[in-house]
Amino acid sequence: MNLSNKLTLARIGMTFVLMGFLFQPGLLAKSIAFLLFVLACVTDFLDGWFARNRGQITDFGKIMDPVADKILVLGVFLSFVQLQLIPAWMVIVIIIREFLITGFRLFVARRGAVLAAENAGKHKTVSQMATIFFILIFIILRESAVYFSFWSLEFQYGFQAMVLILMSIAVILTVTSGFSFFWHNRKLIRSL
Repeated sequence: MNLSNKLTLARIGMTFVLMGFLFQPGLLAKSIAFLLFVLACVTDFLDGWFARNRGQITDFGKIMDPVADKILVLGVFLSFVQLQLIPAWMVIVIIIREFLITGFRLFVARRGAVLAAENAGKHKTVSQMATIFFILIFIILRESAVYFSFWSLEFQYGFQAMVLILMSIAVILTVTSGFSFFWHNRKLIRSL
């Protein structure tokens, strides 16, 4: 197993540790969750970089890299739903799209074809990760309010509004990238 694939698998492991820290009380736990998320994003960049620059692109990596991204994003979004930070329906829309695309990819892979991620899917992933980044900052600032007096209802409402705007953008990009994926693979769909 090459370094890129090891980084992909490490990202999956980090996701579950990150989720565990999200549910722990206190600023330290939330800060560790944030650092793990940043580290997971770095591994996402590095695994692709190493694979391209070392000529180590594999079918395993083409399938597992997007799967690792989905595990990271969905795991954290589901944690945010449990923490009542985002609406559940938005995450359900994202989950449905991800299961449809991943299911189709796996079905096609069993027939010998590997479908790599498209640019629209990569933009969707970046928007989702940026939203998670922002929400994690919100959580850290809220936990910091115990130590500092800057927190107010106006501040909280402003952050909550921004979270909804970013989630809406992520959901729109998620749905449109799903349509784009199926549109670009319509010939393959018809041939099955």
